[in-house]
Amino acid sequence: MFEDISKVLLITDMDGTFLPSSKIPSPENIAAVERLMNAGGRFSIATGRSLQASMQYFEQVRVNCPIIMCNGGMVYDLADKKQIYDVFLPESARELTKELLSQHPEVGCECLPLEGVYVPQMTDMEREHCRICKVKPVECTVDEIPKNWYKVLFAREPEHIHEIIGSVDKVREYYPEIDFVISAPMYYEMLPKNISKGSALRELKKACGMEDFTIVAAGDYNNDIEMLREADVGIAPSNAAAEVKAAADIVLGVSCEENAIAAAVEYIFDSLSANGAL
Repeated sequence: MFEDISKVLLITDMDGTFLPSSKIPSPENIAAVERLMNAGGRFSIATGRSLQASMQYFEQVRVNCPIIMCNGGMVYDLADKKQIYDVFLPESARELTKELLSQHPEVGCECLPLEGVYVPQMTDMEREHCRICKVKPVECTVDEIPKNWYKVLFAREPEHIHEIIGSVDKVREYYPEIDFVISAPMYYEMLPKNISKGSALRELKKACGMEDFTIVAAGDYNNDIEMLREADVGIAPSNAAAEVKAAADIVLGVSCEENAIAAAVEYIFDSLSANGAL
């Protein structure tokens, strides 16, 4: 499997995997991915973040492959500055969003079309999310948000997030073109049906002619599970959720706070060396 470094792709989640709690990429992780790329390997990012919330990092962190945004809703080519694949929520997502927000005025919400982050219900949790992502939200009503949404994020304290999950469960059967995923203890996200980082990874491989590559994927939370399953090798840092560790092929002995991606790169080089490929 690890026979040619030029046919190895490492793709990693950002928050909780590549990025520690400070949201500042460590010099060790940056140096590790540079080592991988300089040796001929490929590196990319797969995140739930919007393009706007991710762009701040690509002056510090180099990638040499298209990136996955919005939990699989978009594959974006940074070099050409264009989408090479995207899929949007159905228009019924607008009505469902209004219904859920009317039932839960305490829940923060943001909707992500291509341009801008639109917030129809601002709360302290949502305000903190915008601060972390360093985006300037557009506060407006649901009806004022432009069409073609990649996803909707609902933000609530972890001890109360089950309340909106319960409301969704009651109406899920009426929205067969919509899926939901928990992306962090405080975030519940609405996505197009069957869209995930895993489905986007399949599209990335097809678009880039990488079907014969060895794909190594790293992630820490539920929205990463399908990507880890789609990869040839799924890696979870030690801080990953139990469900993610169960889906991974390898659980690292280090967390995102301890340069987990540098450890993943070391695993790749060790595997190549063991196969006489270095």
